[in-house]
Amino acid sequence: MILLAASISSIPIEPNPWMLIPFILMLLSIALMPFIHAHWWEHNYPKVAVALGLFVVGYYVAILGQASRILEIAHEYVSFIALIGSLFVVAGGIHIRVRGEATPARNVLFLAIGAIGANFIGTTGASMLMIRPWIRMNKYRITAFHIVFFIFIVSNVGGALTPIGDPPLFLGYLRGVPFFWTTIHLWAPWLFVTGSLLGIFYLLDRANFRRAPEVVRELETAHEEFRLDGKRNFAFIAVILVAVFLPTPWREVIMIAAALGSWWATPKPVHEMNQFNFHPINEVAWLFFGIFGTMVPALDYLQVHSDTLGVQTPIQFYAFTGLLSAVLDNAPTYLTFLAAAMGQQDLNLNSAAEVAGFASSHTALLVAISLGAVFFGAASYIGNGPNFMVKAIAERSQVNTPSFFGYILRYSLPILVPVLAVAGWLFLR
Repeated sequence: MILLAASISSIPIEPNPWMLIPFILMLLSIALMPFIHAHWWEHNYPKVAVALGLFVVGYYVAILGQASRILEIAHEYVSFIALIGSLFVVAGGIHIRVRGEATPARNVLFLAIGAIGANFIGTTGASMLMIRPWIRMNKYRITAFHIVFFIFIVSNVGGALTPIGDPPLFLGYLRGVPFFWTTIHLWAPWLFVTGSLLGIFYLLDRANFRRAPEVVRELETAHEEFRLDGKRNFAFIAVILVAVFLPTPWREVIMIAAALGSWWATPKPVHEMNQFNFHPINEVAWLFFGIFGTMVPALDYLQVHSDTLGVQTPIQFYAFTGLLSAVLDNAPTYLTFLAAAMGQQDLNLNSAAEVAGFASSHTALLVAISLGAVFFGAASYIGNGPNFMVKAIAERSQVNTPSFFGYILRYSLPILVPVLAVAGWLFLR
């Protein structure tokens, strides 16, 4: 999840098309290097991310003279790290022991609760709070699809009902979209997609549960008393959520202060029970430094040439916003297509009144852009901030997770994309 006050420049910047190469190299490195040379990548990915990111920064500052554009992206990155980092630390101080049985039905209920909760504490907050108990309650038979569906439902799709839920919707709220607009207009596709994914998960999990040896089933379904340690950290989560609505730099300062307060106030045994360490947020911080830096030419090139893409109808906006949200940060992608859609109506994204008017008079277009950004953020590990963090926490817990391409080829394309295509056909025709 990214909280930022990003703006689309009134005068689009057209970079040299060759400057798209660093972004492509960044994506390919994330996807392929763990296979080509895992040991080297593990020790050198920060250097690769920084080198590629600074190469683009240098081009924008020295060649294009666009230091202001880089400062805008730097602000977005700092806000991103402040939010997900603070939620990561605070959630790491909460230990939840789930009472009940990790049967398929209980797993579905757990994911459904996560999807609803994401609308109140954000997809990052819900992901960081619930991924560890999710792994523990399924530890005797957990497989890759348990992690993938958690990312699908809790880390992305679930947060479509409120501006707090996912960064693109929050940006729309800051620009002038009424707070309850998302709830009123997105509840039906949210219910369809969330329900469809929960239904598919149930079928897969039931087959997995039936294949498990009897002794594993007994261990998995053993009753445990519900226990919650680190309850004081919910107060720190509340502080972070309030800070969401504050202007910069107070927003970031308060978030960081909340994380520090949580770290010092949480008893050491709670962190030990969670096997808490800073490796996941460290990996996300370095990799997204490279992603944020190298994606600038891609976003600017897209904004300049948005009119030539032939994107006119709601289903086209849904598809294009979704496609690019899967491989770019979904918050600026949302703003880019919102600016393009409003520009076609001779409206200005920087006017709150005109944004509110657009939301009222061109509801289908805004629904399409909103759904494309939120839903398709689940299509890859880099589509949304929590995705990588969930993957990193799962790997540190020695849970098998799919590779970058494995995630896309085995789960996104055959499962997620068809569900989202049907949702587009049903709600955006």
